[in-house]
Amino acid sequence: MKTNLFDIESFQPEAAVIGNGEFPRREIMDNWLRRVSFTVCCDGAADRFLSMGLTPDLIIGDCDSISDQTKLQYTHLICTIADQESNDQTKAVRYLASKGFRNLVILGATGRRDDHTLGNISLLISYLECGIMAVMPTDTGVFIPCCNKMSFRAFAGQQISIFRFKAEGLHGENLKYPLRDFDMFWQGTLNESTDKDFSIYAKGCYLVYIVY
Repeated sequence: MKTNLFDIESFQPEAAVIGNGEFPRREIMDNWLRRVSFTVCCDGAADRFLSMGLTPDLIIGDCDSISDQTKLQYTHLICTIADQESNDQTKAVRYLASKGFRNLVILGATGRRDDHTLGNISLLISYLECGIMAVMPTDTGVFIPCCNKMSFRAFAGQQISIFRFKAEGLHGENLKYPLRDFDMFWQGTLNESTDKDFSIYAKGCYLVYIVY
């Protein structure tokens, strides 16, 4: 089985999606934005992004949360999509996928509303199933959607959590606690690496959260 190695520091996303949740600390935002060539703001996130002295390449969504000033000044960047069957994050991801982007970082997708946070995180698995690798950094760590066997750069004692989703045959290497096909969502949380890397073996999709 082919092994995919993920390293937070060397992962190179091609584009960024900026959500309308709580933005990560400025140094985290800047670190990830330096790695991308294209940035999409989701609707109301545009006003806050612009207030930070940053300009997106595109503003996407139903655009009912953008200030009149932003609409007037940045009309040329606005892509209005009124579809109510998907959220603005997914609209941005689909747009980027249509342009050939496959490796993404999603910033500002958590916080503010817990229901939105859980929904946005869960969508990472749906994107992966469509061939889109989208990681989601927060102030404390990063969510990484995974499929089949994956290995990760880490350090001994680094905190991690694993959420099973559709994976079967789940087991790990260099983890403090053993993995299995958990039947409850929380059961793979609060684990930790015991070495400079760890591996997860499975068939199917699962989500890993690595604390910085």
